Amino acid sequence: MARLPRLGIAGWPHLVVQCVHDGQLLARDDQDREAVLAALKEASRQHGLSIHAYCLAPDHLHLLATPSTDEALSLVMQALGRRYVAAYNRRHARSGGLWSGRYRATVIDPAQYLLDAMAFVESHALRAGQVQRLEDDAWSSVRHHLGMKIDPLVSDHALFWGLGNTPFEREAAWRRRLDAGLAQSQLQALTQAMRSGWALLPQAVADKLSVAAGRRLTPRPRGRPRKQVAGGVASVSEDG
Repeated sequence: MARLPRLGIAGWPHLVVQCVHDGQLLARDDQDREAVLAALKEASRQHGLSIHAYCLAPDHLHLLATPSTDEALSLVMQALGRRYVAAYNRRHARSGGLWSGRYRATVIDPAQYLLDAMAFVESHALRAGQVQRLEDDAWSSVRHHLGMKIDPLVSDHALFWGLGNTPFEREAAWRRRLDAGLAQSQLQALTQAMRSGWALLPQAVADKLSVAAGRRLTPRPRGRPRKQVAGGVASVSEDG
């Protein structure tokens, strides 16, 4: 089956993952990690991508971001590959690609999934056992949202601002949200959608946006199609 074209819909949040080849590291040390963030910052400002949350994992990069144009996300990821991977290769005397194929992304309904997707990204290191506490993760946006630092890479989504009237209220509410964690069903839904490229949107919205995207945003219903008959529609049985 042909792979789906990349999703890129202006004004809608996208949950993104970019993996590296097996056996490789996204960054070997803090200098590399700083270089990833610097390249992301430059590219996102140049191409109009608002990054709401991010996480640098050992073998992949997670982003939650809203593009200002349909092409912005793709342009940012291309720029990241050119700028960071080239510098990484020079620094470590290596050659060849770093990414394990193209990035994967899903478009999400902000009302239903935005805060869950933020929690998914910012709690990754804790879920993976890479840190003992959320605030120990120095290479994600979690410290920004817990009020421990101001991260110039992050552009807070309106739904995060809606968590409270003051920074203290928002930070406390976000701490509670992260401490509550995500159910396994929520983790699976976000992971599957992101890796498959199908959107997490109400069907009516997905159908409307599919025209602009140039592709279906949700999979077709399973089963054989219903057959038109005189005077109405009849279902096609499994035996035909």
